[in-house]
Amino acid sequence: MFKFSPRNPEKTGDDRPASSLWGYVWRMSGWHQVVVCSLAVLVAALGIAPIELQRRIVDNAITPQDFDLLITLAALYLGLIIVHGGIKFVLRIYEGWLSESAIQYNRKHLTRLHAHNEAGSQDESNGRAVSIIGSEIEKLGGFVGDGLSQPVVNSGMLIFGLGYMISVEPMIGLIGVIALIPQVALVPVIQKRINALIEARVEKMRDVSDELSEMSTDKDDDEQLRPINKGITALFDNRMQLFILKFGMKSLINLLNALAPICVLFVGGYLVIQGQTSVGIIVAFISGFDRMSSPMRELLSYYRVAAQAAVQHKMIAKWMQ
Repeated sequence: MFKFSPRNPEKTGDDRPASSLWGYVWRMSGWHQVVVCSLAVLVAALGIAPIELQRRIVDNAITPQDFDLLITLAALYLGLIIVHGGIKFVLRIYEGWLSESAIQYNRKHLTRLHAHNEAGSQDESNGRAVSIIGSEIEKLGGFVGDGLSQPVVNSGMLIFGLGYMISVEPMIGLIGVIALIPQVALVPVIQKRINALIEARVEKMRDVSDELSEMSTDKDDDEQLRPINKGITALFDNRMQLFILKFGMKSLINLLNALAPICVLFVGGYLVIQGQTSVGIIVAFISGFDRMSSPMRELLSYYRVAAQAAVQHKMIAKWMQ
């Protein structure tokens, strides 16, 4: 098994939290983000390259029945898939290393700050500290590894993919652009409401942790459990509202993504009948839209995760101060 050593940020002697989420990401990872983002661009470019190979296999090898060219293009396709998978694996390990290094450093750092505060005052809540150092910092630190590289690789695939399609067949390529517009406009509106629910949930979870840590055998059980049970019910209601918004948005996005291939078949089929394009282009474009639907979902998911991480950072920074 490989043995990894965690990365520790440069010591500045300043215990104050970063002023923003992006300042925090840079403090935890530094110039490693440049390497990670460079790998992400390479992954994006290699992820779109098979579209052109599919077109060439259909139009240049299968249609004219050129078996030698078919072997060459198929071997090139296989090699491209292997290289793409290998680079993507390295990228994911790199991102994971940065994230786990940040989580370990943050837990040690916050534990030291909490111990120092507890030594001077008994007012600080242990329950809240456990919640922050446990689950909350894991979510925030997990954002460090792919906080920049994930939007780079997914937006890169969309840009490369749409650019290729528009250059090869502008009319069909425009279908992809039109399919993206409602999704880009819809997400920020729904995400704003989701952010409010997340912030309320984190605060309520901290309150429940405080109540649990303050339970005593000297007090009446019903009296102590009443606010805890009320908080747990509030967490349930919060989560159900979140589900409605989250899965409702996903369902709508999936519907929009499903409409694009249908439009390609209809418009592309008409162009093939009119002799204005080839079957290989239609096959490649359907595959291309399928490939781009995944990064589009990932980008929308990333937008949600980034917003949640920003809320988490703000609340942890407030606790540190």
